[in-house]
Amino acid sequence: MAHMTKRHFRSPDDVMKAARSRTAIITLGGRSVVMNTFEPGWRWSKDVKPMVGTDSCMRHHYGYAISGRLRTRMDDGSEEEFGPGDMIDTPPGHDGWVVGNEPFVFLDFGDPCNCG
Repeated sequence: MAHMTKRHFRSPDDVMKAARSRTAIITLGGRSVVMNTFEPGWRWSKDVKPMVGTDSCMRHHYGYAISGRLRTRMDDGSEEEFGPGDMIDTPPGHDGWVVGNEPFVFLDFGDPCNCG
């Protein structure tokens, strides 16, 4: 018989911390969900690029913005800003940075990774 499962990000399966960021991962029903928290001043090209060695973020992000604001620039130069309540679908090949003084918190259903 099937049963329900309940998890909370207070007890994730894995937590990764880096400069101005926290990535918590929960696996549930064979799928991973990532909660990224990017602090004010965080920028992918400044905080992550040196660790991964690519010119831009090569992960596909698909998810929901909980709080704060994030500006994203695609490699083709197009930009978008995301905030609370926005559903986000960002393909590989982008940079992103926190706008303002509030952390950007984002539930990511795309590639599980340490993006910060």
